[in-house]
Amino acid sequence: MEINPHIEKAKKGDQVAFTYLLDHYWNEVYGFMLKRTENETDAEDITIETFSKAFDKLSTYNPEFQFNTWLIAIAKNVHIDLLRKKKSTLFVEITDEEDQQAYNIADTSPSAEDELITEQNLSQLLQFIKELKPHYQEVIQLRYFQEMSYQEIAEQLEEPLSNVKIKLLRAKKLLAEIIQTKR
Repeated sequence: MEINPHIEKAKKGDQVAFTYLLDHYWNEVYGFMLKRTENETDAEDITIETFSKAFDKLSTYNPEFQFNTWLIAIAKNVHIDLLRKKKSTLFVEITDEEDQQAYNIADTSPSAEDELITEQNLSQLLQFIKELKPHYQEVIQLRYFQEMSYQEIAEQLEEPLSNVKIKLLRAKKLLAEIIQTKR
């Protein structure tokens, strides 16, 4: 079985590798959940939670199985949990200990998306941000305009730290795509 170098790097906490895995597998997991749930919001929430759990448990991934198969299995379990709860809220409470173990994406080094976002003038950037879904607008607002840390955002939104990190990665990617198409 061929070892995926991105998975190995992500296991060591490499942010670029996390971003690659998120970008590379997002559409597959999201598309699968959209077919199952027939609801964009639920599919997106389940996909965010799936990557959050996957990155938390990356050390347990067995390379004998396809990575996308492992992600889909996690997504199915997240969906089953959601159906069991039958509540409108998806995000589970996490103990402090589990929160501490949340994968640790470096908070400091700017990504290509960060640099592209920074280059935009403010009024233009605000227009682009308005094109994002509200929950992505919110994390971008808190991170870049209120300059909150990931931890502060997690506390404000009452969501696990790992979910906030996934949302921010996804929001930055979508925003960078909007900026590039409008150029």
